[in-house]
Amino acid sequence: MFRSEGVRILRTPVRAPRANAITERWFGSLRRECLDRLLIVGRRHLERVLQVYVDHYNAHRPHRSLEQRAPTRAVPHGSGVVDLSAVRRRDRLGGLLHEYEIAA
Repeated sequence: MFRSEGVRILRTPVRAPRANAITERWFGSLRRECLDRLLIVGRRHLERVLQVYVDHYNAHRPHRSLEQRAPTRAVPHGSGVVDLSAVRRRDRLGGLLHEYEIAA
């Protein structure tokens, strides 16, 4: 099935237990936060869900190793005090994912 789609399979080294750690963590996050909570009805639906999740993961979701910043976000500058009335929430994937940002 993978070869018919043009996917190349790479084998994991035999004595390297952490060789897949980053990939396994990403796929674990994808399954826990997204795929386990949705009923995927087709290939186009899956592709759209993955596209939205990847955008959310890289641009909005906090990452512990980056001081709670997303990978594509710049380093915040300022006092860190935010007026909560200026915070806006945007729901993605029918409310499954929530993104927050300060309104201009």
